[in-house]
Amino acid sequence: MTTSHEALPVNLLGMPRAGLEALFAQWGERPFRAVQIMKWLHHRGVDDFAVMTDLSRVLRARLAAETVVRMPEVVHEHVSADGTRKWLMDLEDGQRIEVVFIPEKDRGTLCVSSQVGCALDCSFCATGKQGFNRNLTAAEIVGQVRQAARRLEGVITDRERAITNIVLMGMGEPLLNYDAVVAAMDVLLDDLGYGISKRRLTLSTAGIAPAIRKLADVTDVALAISLHAPDDALRDQLVPVNRRYPIAELLDAVKVYLQRLGDWRAVTIEYTLIDGVNDSIEQAEALAVLLEELRERSKINLIPFNPFPGSGYRRPSESRVRAFQTHLLERGYATMLRTTRGDDIDAACGQLAGNFEDRTRRRERYIARLKDHGVITHQAV
Repeated sequence: MTTSHEALPVNLLGMPRAGLEALFAQWGERPFRAVQIMKWLHHRGVDDFAVMTDLSRVLRARLAAETVVRMPEVVHEHVSADGTRKWLMDLEDGQRIEVVFIPEKDRGTLCVSSQVGCALDCSFCATGKQGFNRNLTAAEIVGQVRQAARRLEGVITDRERAITNIVLMGMGEPLLNYDAVVAAMDVLLDDLGYGISKRRLTLSTAGIAPAIRKLADVTDVALAISLHAPDDALRDQLVPVNRRYPIAELLDAVKVYLQRLGDWRAVTIEYTLIDGVNDSIEQAEALAVLLEELRERSKINLIPFNPFPGSGYRRPSESRVRAFQTHLLERGYATMLRTTRGDDIDAACGQLAGNFEDRTRRRERYIARLKDHGVITHQAV
């Protein structure tokens, strides 16, 4: 029998400084105890309260009795030919998520998950086809970063820290787990936590418009919008949440968020190019027209589709990808082509799957379709 997720004691890894101060105030302790605990947890990486010798014995005993310091455990590590690393991490209730680290010469980007599976069902994303189990806690989100940092000790030696950038682009829709994601970001941004710059912490969303507006009141981290289509009719098919929050409403929320960011910062528009679906020059022009008001405040990130079994989609040719990019560049848009990383270990964008109990039966229906079309056999499942 799995342990009840709700019955677990409070995990200190996911508590921002204000939350820790409030906890210690309830215990009759001074607020500076929060500073001490955060340094032990996030700067020194200590899990054992007995080692925290600048705390009183009474406080250490209470912490040990009423709280925990627990992070996801690595079950498998896969290393790509290009150096990308993917970890399958085990959560306390037996569910499993995937986390990806992408090393580059001047940076190291960690892609973390916010849900077990994904509550959305974007048609071109392998994660969505696996279904959904639950939201991650703030501690489980921060714990991915802590665990990855430990795994990378001694591996990345050509810069001060292995993880320089964090993107909430792994499994799940972050803004459908709003409270936990905001709390986790507070820890990651805090100098007493991981000290990640708000320009190097990116939240990627499929377009939960009300939550984007709400987010603008509490943070100004980098924002990425998974758009993938220049009109509502096509986006309804690719990103079904568009039926609830259509493009006009989404872009209006983005403008609200940009006011928070200040005049010199931009939103990233993510656009997965799928052969014969959304990659024509006409659609590039439609995208340019759609984003006209945001041209000076946006950058477009083109992502060639990463195939997975049964998707029904194909990766476009390099010539079609380049033509799409060239048209946007000629229209005055800052447009980048994302280099596919880690596809040989299924760690590329849209390929994360994890290993968990699907509460939606979406995975069951997906596998049934694959069998019906002869993509897989019973033995291969």
